[in-house]
Formats: sequence, structure tokens, C-alpha cells
Amino acid sequence: MAKRWYVVHTYSGYENKVKTDLEHRIETYGLENAVVDIKIPTEEVTEVKEGGKRETKEAKVFPGYVLVRMEMDDNSWSVVRNTPGVTGFVGVDGKPAPLSRDEFNKIMRRSTPHGTTGAPAPHRTMTTDLEPGQAVRVVSGPLAEFDGQISEIMPEAGKVKVTLMIFGRETPVELSLDQVATIS
Repeated sequence: MAKRWYVVHTYSGYENKVKTDLEHRIETYGLENAVVDIKIPTEEVTEVKEGGKRETKEAKVFPGYVLVRMEMDDNSWSVVRNTPGVTGFVGVDGKPAPLSRDEFNKIMRRSTPHGTTGAPAPHRTMTTDLEPGQAVRVVSGPLAEFDGQISEIMPEAGKVKVTLMIFGRETPVELSLDQVATIS
């Protein structure tokens, strides 16, 4: 029987504990040949803090879900399903549905051909505590020392649109997140 990837739903925040507990249960029940891999999809997220300071950390792509590569039978299903913190398998009508190779690759952000393995493609997302309408000061670049108001935040690009008063006119300017700081 082929080993396929299945999505297991967990209590949010318990993904790492479920992975650890499941690894112990697999060993205890002697299922190392049936349940062969457990992954928690993550990505690097860069947060821009006060004053433009950047902080990079790992964040879960799908909080509350763990991927398990296993041979599905009653025994392996029972061991995974009855692991503390697991609420069930993702599927149709209560029946676990395996992921296709393309679905797995998308979830893991991979772009490798079928049958090969590789490191996940780096995917970065920026988050910030800035909000539209907030007053900011430009702290670097040619517009340094100008004050303005945020009109749009583009975390995927790591940028913000700020409306600045230049020569008595409102001028929209696109800046990187580390070029602005909030005015207190």
C-alpha cells in the first residue's frame, strides 16, 4: 500500500505538541514503516517594529493543521486519530482524503518536479503594526524628516503608501516599511 500525505486537524497552537506526541506514539506502537513523516508547514515572516527594526521568525502557514505521510489502514488511522490534540483528518464524509503531489508541493511552497526532494522555496511575508490613517515620519531616504499619513499598507511587498505634504500639496509616496516610524 502506498504512503500518501494526509492533513490532520489539531487544536490551534498544539501543532508542535501533536507532532512530538505522534512521533512517540508511532514508536510505541511500532508503526515506523506505516507513518513515515510529519510536517508542520511554516514560512519566514518579517515583522517591522517601531523605528523600522526588522524581526524575522518562523510562522505556521496553516495554524491548526499538520501533514502526515502514512499508509492508511485501521491501525495507523487509529493511532494518529487518537493522538492528544488531534481533532480528525481532513476529508469528505469523515473519510480521510490524501493530498495530491501538487497540493502537497503548494502547501510546502515547493517547486520541485515529481519524485525529487528539495528545500522549500523561501517565501517571505512582512507584517507590521502600522495602520491606514496613522501618522508617520519618514526616517530615511530623500524624504527623511517629512511627516505624513499612511493611506495603504502592502505587507506582501514590504511597502506602505504615505501621503506627505510637499510644497503645500498632498503627495502620495510609496516607501518601504523600514523608512517610516510612527509619531507618538
